[in-house]
Parts: sequence; structure tokens; C-alpha cells
Amino acid sequence: MAKKEQLDEETMALINWCIEVESFLVAGGATQKQAQDHIEEQVEWFTDLFYDGLSPEEAAKEALA
Repeated sequence: MAKKEQLDEETMALINWCIEVESFLVAGGATQKQAQDHIEEQVEWFTDLFYDGLSPEEAAKEALA
């Protein structure tokens, strides 16, 4: 059985950030599936927002605008 690759800290930070964004999208009225689908479909845009330093809440507001 292959050993699972360890994700680096930056990748883990991005994943955790996206999970937080998802919760704000749901709070803004999206279903969990809609929020997950949107993040997956727009992953490059969300990644840019992450590296631009937006908070998860700010990114969700941008996505809901």
C-alpha cells in the first residue's frame, strides 16, 4: 500500500481556508453542495483570493456578489 503523500503547510492552509469559505457561502444561502461545487469550479479564482490575502468571509462575499 502506497504511503499517502503529505500535503505541505501551504496546501493545508488553502484547503482549510476553502472549508471556511464554504461555511460562509452556506451561511449566505447556498446549500453545502452548491458551495462545494462552486469552489471546485472556481478553484483558480479562489486560490488567487487566498494568495491575495482575503479572509474566508471576504472571499465568500465576493463569490456571492
